[in-house]
Amino acid sequence: MSLEIDLSGRVALVTGGSRGLGRADALTLARAGADVVIADILVESDESGEADRYGPLAQAARSQGLVQTEATAREIEELGRRSLALKCDVTDASQVEAAVSRTFEELGSVDILVNNAGTLDHVGQVENQVPELWERDLRVNLTGAFNCSRAVWPHMKERGWGRIVNMASVAGTLGGFGQASYSTTKSGLLGLTKSLALEGARHGITVNAIVPGIIGTEAFHFGNPEMNERMIKRTAMRRAGDPQDIANAIAFLCSDLASYVTGVELNVSGGIELFTF
Repeated sequence: MSLEIDLSGRVALVTGGSRGLGRADALTLARAGADVVIADILVESDESGEADRYGPLAQAARSQGLVQTEATAREIEELGRRSLALKCDVTDASQVEAAVSRTFEELGSVDILVNNAGTLDHVGQVENQVPELWERDLRVNLTGAFNCSRAVWPHMKERGWGRIVNMASVAGTLGGFGQASYSTTKSGLLGLTKSLALEGARHGITVNAIVPGIIGTEAFHFGNPEMNERMIKRTAMRRAGDPQDIANAIAFLCSDLASYVTGVELNVSGGIELFTF
């Protein structure tokens, strides 16, 4: 067996791909040979102002020119792959169905799903958690992944092959101080991952979760420098990871090299979950 990640002939759908981890995932899957559809609530040509509904990180990304949904699709096409940039709110099942239908109609398949879309800006101890933001985080981080997985499931089941990768977090395995909503949704994603892995195993569908630690995305750099330094010192490798570290792991899980891997929580975390002193 060739030890090569070759996704030629596969079609991937990456949610939340306008920047950060999602953008790195989309480009890496394309470099491995896949055609890639990028679905995000933020698209450069859309001037509706919907970013305001999704918190300060989305607003900052828009104002600082960090939204690269369509630009990433163009980069993928320059690699010789097919690509689409679709505006999609993963909390809206009808929009998700429409995005999957268009992917299937224009690219012929949906073989790979990366559930990356998520929110990360709701911070506050439990008595200060905002009920409306709690509900928003559940809808985006957890129900969004459910909506997308449910939409691609019939296509993957019919073809007898599929790869779903959910973007969890060490906040979901370790908890997060001041991150009740975020950590709860990421923990829930792990349960969803295992349940889907059980249901998909007999149909050639593998479902796994990436558990990132501290990764140097835009969200990290927008954060509190003192808190960032504290988290890095807790990490065994004493540094933040790179989005490419996550993308490499996803490419592996989507390849035939990982055909017997399903239901796992893969820590790509620099050892933040280890006892560090």
